[in-house]
Amino acid sequence: MSHSKTYETPYSAHEKRLIWSTTRSVLETDQFKHKRHGKKSKSNWNYFKRILNFLLWGTRITGLYKIGYANVQNIQINKHELYFDNLPTNFQGFKILHLSDLHIDATPELLHSIMHVVDQAEFDLAVLTGDYRQDSSGAFTQVIEPMKQLSNLLQKEFTPLAVLGNHDTYLMTEYEKELQMRFLINETVELERDGQFITISGSDDPFSYYTDAVLQSFTNKPGFKIALVHTSELADVASENHYQLYLCGHTHGGQVCLPGGLGEITIFELKKK
Repeated sequence: MSHSKTYETPYSAHEKRLIWSTTRSVLETDQFKHKRHGKKSKSNWNYFKRILNFLLWGTRITGLYKIGYANVQNIQINKHELYFDNLPTNFQGFKILHLSDLHIDATPELLHSIMHVVDQAEFDLAVLTGDYRQDSSGAFTQVIEPMKQLSNLLQKEFTPLAVLGNHDTYLMTEYEKELQMRFLINETVELERDGQFITISGSDDPFSYYTDAVLQSFTNKPGFKIALVHTSELADVASENHYQLYLCGHTHGGQVCLPGGLGEITIFELKKK
């Protein structure tokens, strides 16, 4: 038998969500990105988008655009087999499908390409780490129906778990029931298999909407723990709280890189052990 339960906090789930949504709604209208080490103007991103638009024009006249467009539809699953000393025996062989940065409204064919691959995958739990829409502001309801269709394929032993990215709005969480997935907004849940548990924590996006509340996402309770965050920026916090696995997206897995998988741009610096 398996099920999940919410880890207890000083506030009720409803109170926490209400406080968070009020704060997030204000941050989304601000002209600054709120980051862990201070504010950063969104105008820098606007300049970057202008450069991207210029490069896009260049790819169109050189014919590279069609190649890139085709590559977008070439969805692949990368498999990683991981070993942990403290993984409960009832979770041995546990399979997680990690999806991130879908930007599912980017092209009309993208949903079909993703669903085709997901339908063939074997997994016990699906986790999604943000950026469900293409733009970082404006309309968002256009992604709800595609995400509902995708979510139908993600219903396995456990309900899919998701966090928001910097392209997402807090309003998406109001569609939680329709999407048949659980948004973890600075929250922790436990998954149970026949009396044994693993802990999964999820935070709000720290790239543009950081508040100190994201630090409350992580618990120092013992046991096997997984962190879901849109970016790698909280990896040190997860490590300090002895999380064994940290799943994130945002960098698109080196989508644009030099031959051999060498990244052209380093966005975050992480210490390697």
